[in-house]
Amino acid sequence: MPLPERQFAFETLLAALEAASESTRLRILALLAEGELTVTELMTILNQSQPRVSRHLKLLVEAGLVSRHREGAWAFFRLAEGALAQALRTGVVGLITPDDPLVAADKRRLESVRAERAAQAQSYFTQHAEDWSRIRALHIPEARVEAAVLELIGEKRFDSLLDLGTGTGRMLEVLAPRAVRAVGLDVSPAMLNVARVNLDAANLRQVQLRQGDAYAIPPDLAGFDLVLLHQVLHYLDDPARAIREAARALNPGGRLLIVDFAPHQEESLRIEHAHRRLGFSEAEVMQHLSDTGLKPLAATTLQPKKGEGAKLAVSLWLAGDTRLRGDFPLNTPSSVFSANHEVTAT
Repeated sequence: MPLPERQFAFETLLAALEAASESTRLRILALLAEGELTVTELMTILNQSQPRVSRHLKLLVEAGLVSRHREGAWAFFRLAEGALAQALRTGVVGLITPDDPLVAADKRRLESVRAERAAQAQSYFTQHAEDWSRIRALHIPEARVEAAVLELIGEKRFDSLLDLGTGTGRMLEVLAPRAVRAVGLDVSPAMLNVARVNLDAANLRQVQLRQGDAYAIPPDLAGFDLVLLHQVLHYLDDPARAIREAARALNPGGRLLIVDFAPHQEESLRIEHAHRRLGFSEAEVMQHLSDTGLKPLAATTLQPKKGEGAKLAVSLWLAGDTRLRGDFPLNTPSSVFSANHEVTAT
């Protein structure tokens, strides 16, 4: 019989199994295997009091099986990313039959909680849909941008992805299926709720969403193979600072991809939509990348096409960390593309 990929000290494994071997805690682990939840949501699903649910969660966190992060006044819980938690997810939670009456009832209540979350997100989205639609109408179709992103990063899978300023989570929908670990960071709890609903609908429940600032990425968010700044920099007073923070989160040999507007004159975006910068030139971004110690790899600008009705071009810049890492070869484009040129090869 082959040995498992990872083995653990007897006492460590015993503590984890003891933490999981109680009815409510095992139910919690099964629910968190479906995605992150708040204490209130778990109270609703389990039909238990806040002190009792919190006590069980505390034990699971202390055992290293569950992780906790805050978004304002809320705390979100999810299965921990450590090897021991993932082993229990497969070797214990994964063995529970889905048609067990207790587990099936929990899943039905989980779907009700998700439906309520979706309704709240839709309400927020509806309130802001007119503004977002107006902005989207100004630039080239998102499908063209997403195709260019995929072309630049290439076809190979990568271990880890960090999406800074994830917004609705759209880029996580596009890229997370190709990553083992994916995290989306956004400063807005309301936007994170929209992203949660979208990622649930896409069945991407392994993706972690965190509240946080691109200027100050939480210290535990480090060691990513790909970091993305997608339509984020134009909101910031200090884009160079955000690029430095993004570079700090990279693995040796990792890559940073920036997507933002090319220079434009749409002052309405600054006045009505809080855009601090009206786009970025290739030279400006390349200088920021070089100042950060990253190696510029490729740049391209997607210009509006006839019939699209768009006014604004969108630029993409790819840079690489220069530290060597033998087990993660850079999928580097064969040449540095000029501005105004479509991405055609990697």
